[in-house]
Amino acid sequence: MCGIVGYIGNKKATPILLNGLSQLEYRGYDSAGISTIEKDKISLMKDKGRVKNLYDLTGIDSLEGTVGIAHTRWATHGKPSKENSHPHMDNSNTFSVVHNGIIENYNELRAFLTDKGYNFLSETDSEVIPNLIHYYYQKENKKEKGSFLTAFKNACLDLKGSFSIAGICLDFPDNMIVVRKDSPLVIGNSETENYISSDIPAILSFTKKFYFLNDLEFAVLYRDNIVFFDKNLSIIHKECQNISWNASSAEKNGFDDYMLKEIYEQPTAIRETIGFRLQEDGTCNLDELNFSKPYLSLINQIYIIACGTAMHAGLAGKVCIEKLCKIPTQVDIASEFRYRDPLIDTSTLCIFISQSGETADTIAALKLARSKGAKTIAISNVIGSSITREADYCIYTHAGPEIAVASTKAYTSQIVLLNILAIHLAEILETQDPKIISNLKKEILQLPKKIEETLKCSEVIKSFAKTVYSEKDMFFLGRGIDETVAREASLKLKEISYIHSESYPAGELKHGPIALIENGVTVIGILTDSTLVEKSISNIQEVITRGAKTLIITNQNIENSMFDLVVKIPQTSPFISPILSVVPMQLFAYYISKEKGLDVDKPRNLAKSVTVE
Repeated sequence: MCGIVGYIGNKKATPILLNGLSQLEYRGYDSAGISTIEKDKISLMKDKGRVKNLYDLTGIDSLEGTVGIAHTRWATHGKPSKENSHPHMDNSNTFSVVHNGIIENYNELRAFLTDKGYNFLSETDSEVIPNLIHYYYQKENKKEKGSFLTAFKNACLDLKGSFSIAGICLDFPDNMIVVRKDSPLVIGNSETENYISSDIPAILSFTKKFYFLNDLEFAVLYRDNIVFFDKNLSIIHKECQNISWNASSAEKNGFDDYMLKEIYEQPTAIRETIGFRLQEDGTCNLDELNFSKPYLSLINQIYIIACGTAMHAGLAGKVCIEKLCKIPTQVDIASEFRYRDPLIDTSTLCIFISQSGETADTIAALKLARSKGAKTIAISNVIGSSITREADYCIYTHAGPEIAVASTKAYTSQIVLLNILAIHLAEILETQDPKIISNLKKEILQLPKKIEETLKCSEVIKSFAKTVYSEKDMFFLGRGIDETVAREASLKLKEISYIHSESYPAGELKHGPIALIENGVTVIGILTDSTLVEKSISNIQEVITRGAKTLIITNQNIENSMFDLVVKIPQTSPFISPILSVVPMQLFAYYISKEKGLDVDKPRNLAKSVTVE
């Protein structure tokens, strides 16, 4: 969602801030702005629309300040407008802040401040923050050491909701202060300059050394130092972490769009995710989980909790976990899980999946599970993210930065990791034939090459997309584990092409959805499970007789003549077939979006990281 960037150093801040905002455009936004400390004032440059609009603002080229903050806003309180865009300043123009998240008690705070004589220029919840800081600052000995930090802290402790906030003060031109609570913020460190951002890729080209704040931890940034404080302003120690991502991995590298690049990066992402966890000799290593057989034997149910694409990965992982581990496994949507008082206890293992590690609903569900005594595992792509710090255990996908809003390589990496996790648990519990486990390990190790083979279908998929891109409705069918891929394929199409699509278990067609099938509609069938392929073909024949066009993704030997297009993918275990069968579907959604002339990487109304409920 909204993006934050900040810089304090010896260089002009404006180019660095604008570059950082450009790197965060994938998060989704409707306005942008920057604020820097100049010689005798805090400058404020902002406007609705894209980051590129800032380059045309009068006076932006003359800014010389070496301390600044910047923001891309996705409207929540108040329409997209210059007035509602960030940064926001207090009435005295002493403080400037940027804020991600939602201030739930802003109406009460706004009324309090209005009663104290403060005026508001925007409709946002965020504007209360700089004025509240000023209110507390007035009570301090202004310009005294610590007064900015004390006022900043007091204001933040009055806020209810989720937030990451960065602030600068005219009276303290060599400082920047930041805090976070339930909203992402990272601090990039180097010897003579420091950076902040809501996401690592925005500042990855400047440093690979990062600090991660826990909730209600504050950091005072200097040019050559960072001091960390708890909510009582006691100094605390934070460990710096090195991030191994290559800055070039957050660039397009010759591809037209990030999404296409990330689709083609999947062989590498899978290799990195497998990494040392699965060796050629069959050794499976997830020792960081530290699970014993007596503990796992007490587990009577597993929950996989996630949102969107990550939830679809969980559906595929459920099949493998149940089959190999013999433990009932449920997949739940995070936003629903936390509100229905789930029946979990100390005999429950909960797995939470989030690419960014900052998904608000998933983090809240994790906290609920822990409060009920369940052990929790986080699966994330981002080291040091909130979910990995909240969970009892965490395992990383190592897919590299995923910039496009529509997830591709993160999804396939999550399924791989869930399968490796299932293997690991099954080996401890001794619940599956070792030959079956051994064969699945071999299949997983062969996945990168098989994805490379699958990607060769690109031109065929592109040609088919050209024939159907103008349609208004499409349908995706599958049975068993293929139905989980149908869900993900339908979501991808909706996300980036804005075509209405639905996915159904193929056997459910006759129970209602077949009423939607009419002459010329496109139906995509996914057929990889040999035990269900004949039944699936029978279901798809039902739509053919009603005039549907059909695209089939399969690794089975089927009669091609009855379908409009059959795309063959390599044979593999049904447990991991979604990793291959989804690739043509990712390409299908991508090429349809391109044919429609849409912005593939930044689809309307969507954000990469959903950090508010």
